[in-house]
Amino acid sequence: LGFGFKWNMGWMNASLKYMSHEPVHRKYHHGMATFSMIYAYHENYVLVLSHDEVVHGKGSMVQKMPGDRWQQMANLRMFYAWMFAHPGKKLLFMGCEFAQWEEWDCDTSLDWHLADHAPHRTMQDFVKALNELYQQEPALHALDCSSDGFEWIHHHAAETSIVAFLRLGAGADGTLRRVLCAANYTPVPRPGTRLGVPTGGTWQKLLDTDAQSFGGGGFAASQTEVHAEDVPEHGRPLSIRVDLPPLGAVALLWTGD
Repeated sequence: LGFGFKWNMGWMNASLKYMSHEPVHRKYHHGMATFSMIYAYHENYVLVLSHDEVVHGKGSMVQKMPGDRWQQMANLRMFYAWMFAHPGKKLLFMGCEFAQWEEWDCDTSLDWHLADHAPHRTMQDFVKALNELYQQEPALHALDCSSDGFEWIHHHAAETSIVAFLRLGAGADGTLRRVLCAANYTPVPRPGTRLGVPTGGTWQKLLDTDAQSFGGGGFAASQTEVHAEDVPEHGRPLSIRVDLPPLGAVALLWTGD
């Protein structure tokens, strides 16, 4: 019948439960952030945030996030970045893209007026940037349903609540493209975090959820690219040092030597 994808409800439930924890407690639940990769290729999945997650007293997406208003928005941007970097197609329900505060009501309009004001406008800008990046960067979508498109770099760092991985895919010219994605699930800035990489050369920043244009604090704004060093890390021959913003995520593209 042409139904080629399945909603990944396991990812949704585990991810939202993990994100609902206060950051100081996330180290005790680190497996919730990584377990989905154990079964990610058993089906062709859609990562789903549907209307079911924002109705019947469950609260809106931003209400699920802990902390004050700034932290809630930072958590949500980081969560969306994790969603778009994780293998699988994407489903984001209406209103989630500008962080509607109230949960969805089928009998009323969305609170579109919120998008005229920061931080909702900057959240909308951020989701737009995510969509454009996902569409334009083959490494983030070309092998969504193949294990060849994903490699863990660092997923045992429960104490610091950091995860890092590679997404891979062929570009239009057939050359391999590598995007390194890393997230810091705590409000503690992690400057100079060393991450193992498979090859030398330059890694150019594609996305920073903490960018001031998205309502963030701009912690790592000055780091636009990093260069691989001959320092082994995470079982790889080389490594880079990446500034990870608080409650933030970054994506870097390998551009070669």
